[in-house]
Amino acid sequence: MPEIKEEKPKKDKKKIKVYTNKSKNKRDVESVIDNLKSKYESINAEEITKFCDFPLSSNTLKALRECGYHKPTEIQRETIGLALQGKDILGAAQTGSGKTLAFLIPLLEKLYTLKWTKMDGVGSIVITPTRELAYQIFETLRKIGQHHDFSAGLIIGGKDLKFERNRMDQCNIIICTPGRLLQHMDENPLFDCVNMQILVLDEADRCLDMGFEQTMNAIIENLPPKRQTLLFSATQTRSVRDLARLSLKDPSYISVHENLEHSTPKGLSQSYVVCELKDKVSVLWSFLKNHPNKKIMVFFASCKQVKYVYEIFCKPGTPLLALYGTLHQLRRMDIYENFCHKQSAILFSTDLAARGLDFPAVHWVLQVDCPEDPATYIHR
Repeated sequence: MPEIKEEKPKKDKKKIKVYTNKSKNKRDVESVIDNLKSKYESINAEEITKFCDFPLSSNTLKALRECGYHKPTEIQRETIGLALQGKDILGAAQTGSGKTLAFLIPLLEKLYTLKWTKMDGVGSIVITPTRELAYQIFETLRKIGQHHDFSAGLIIGGKDLKFERNRMDQCNIIICTPGRLLQHMDENPLFDCVNMQILVLDEADRCLDMGFEQTMNAIIENLPPKRQTLLFSATQTRSVRDLARLSLKDPSYISVHENLEHSTPKGLSQSYVVCELKDKVSVLWSFLKNHPNKKIMVFFASCKQVKYVYEIFCKPGTPLLALYGTLHQLRRMDIYENFCHKQSAILFSTDLAARGLDFPAVHWVLQVDCPEDPATYIHR
């Protein structure tokens, strides 16, 4: 018979409390920041081949790697270094050239080196012409800023104003459209941007083309004069130059496509079909039927045309979507995300989708109606 041993009661292990030296951690962070800032003046854009060649914080570099961003585009290589040095930027680049990262990376680094916290309020404002583009920038910011401890807010029309108003004072970074931002400036007592450090004006030429010139001027008058400003525009019109004079101080001018012979991307095949006006819809239908399982964007001149052709073509089982300005904001967001994630689909749209938005893996772009000018054709 086996011997039964009496088990001794186990002694409770004392929990050991670990005390961190906060002052030491603070000194370490300050040392890292000082080291980064000491390298800013020596940045040479011609020597940059990877994002890790820039003196960026480990939080930003980690997020860039996780998102698959390794090599900067030309506009990013030329812009990031100057922006880190604190200079105002007047940038011109093709749609799809990578402007979003060109301003989001310096924005994050600026707030990081200033040791910005949620208690410091609004540190940066990004103004863009459309809700869809604002949403796209916001999603990109969420990805590359995921390891930073900043709060961000998407402030656009078509959403609950009261909901936004109660949370404005909690945001460090605001992505917004011009009209909505000015509305908060005029009506929201909680909105305070007196400490704002960096302003970004994206697609500035389109903001002005859409009739926001007075709105933009009013916004800039409400912002602190001591700030850094990054202005990006696909075209340099007189209105853009006037806005630049009002908002920028001794800016560095960056252009990555002025010397190109063609403004359209390399490898893009362009064709046209001549037909009678009454046959345009039939020709479009024939093209779509002959190109199944493709991702196609179709541009029209007006919301009414989009709705009319959509109602004619829409049948059960047809992956057809329509995006235009009079749709409710939440519906517009759903359509945008739906088309982005589909492998094959057809999107009918106005020029709302022509500028700045990134739609991956599109096989065909059809322009049923002529654009207003060559620039709009290129953006489409």
